[in-house]
Amino acid sequence: MLDRIDEEITFRKLEILLAFLEAGNLARAAERLGISAVSVHRALHSLETGTRCTLFRLEGRNLQPNDAAHALADVAREVLQSMANGIRATRDIAGYAADRIRIGSLYSLTSGTVPALIMGLRLRKPDIQAELVLGSNSDLLRKLREGALDATVMGSPEGASDVETQLLFEDDIFFAAPADSPYARESEIDLSACADERFVSLAEGYVTHDRFVDAFRVARFEPNVVMTTNDIFSLMNLVGGGIGCTLLPGRIRGVLPRSVCLIPLRPPYQMRQKISVVFLRTRERDPNLLSLLAAGRAYAAEFKA
Repeated sequence: MLDRIDEEITFRKLEILLAFLEAGNLARAAERLGISAVSVHRALHSLETGTRCTLFRLEGRNLQPNDAAHALADVAREVLQSMANGIRATRDIAGYAADRIRIGSLYSLTSGTVPALIMGLRLRKPDIQAELVLGSNSDLLRKLREGALDATVMGSPEGASDVETQLLFEDDIFFAAPADSPYARESEIDLSACADERFVSLAEGYVTHDRFVDAFRVARFEPNVVMTTNDIFSLMNLVGGGIGCTLLPGRIRGVLPRSVCLIPLRPPYQMRQKISVVFLRTRERDPNLLSLLAAGRAYAAEFKA
């Protein structure tokens, strides 16, 4: 069992000891530390109390360190450096203020939103390395809670009291059909009239799947889903290939195949998604996340403009 260290000996007092030895007197040490000479003197005296030995002697009005003080200073340098290294390693393992950040994203956000956020982050922290992890809403939220991600860009989770969100934009949901289908000539789609249609869908866990389910709940029929996929780009290709229709968020319009068209839904069936930067509430003071949030706010402001 380690010997107990007297409570009079603290990291701060060891720092004051080192500053005093380097400065040579109380006044210069106090100036370097931004405290009073009296505070320096009290700290040095309390180290004598904690070590239970004399560390200094008076020569006139000057305080002079003895060999014991220099011995304690040698140990203090090692202890303070070891602790600084330990704290840095601890924060790196936990992902706090490291030179990298792990960001989760939905597949549909990789064509515009996430690259813009990463560019905004690097403007604020040029040396940071970003690692991108793709997945469904449920997968990303689980990895965030497990510590495998620092933040994620996804649909705002409902009822998650352990996370904070920074809204980026709200996205409308559209009816997606082959460009050569009769639906392409419609200005709006009455979803209740599509009971005999074949549909393709994202798998459970994706925010677009949740809005898909919500819309058909309003339409009051169970859609005939002939195929599911975990990739929204594959989903678009399935629609373009004539496998079935689906519901897609408007943000994918820029990467939509020519063989697919988006048609607005009639008001009773209109759905929206809230896309946000999401992070654990316990991480709200992490410098990397603060920079990411600043990039998110700038993106949100530009999106509204």
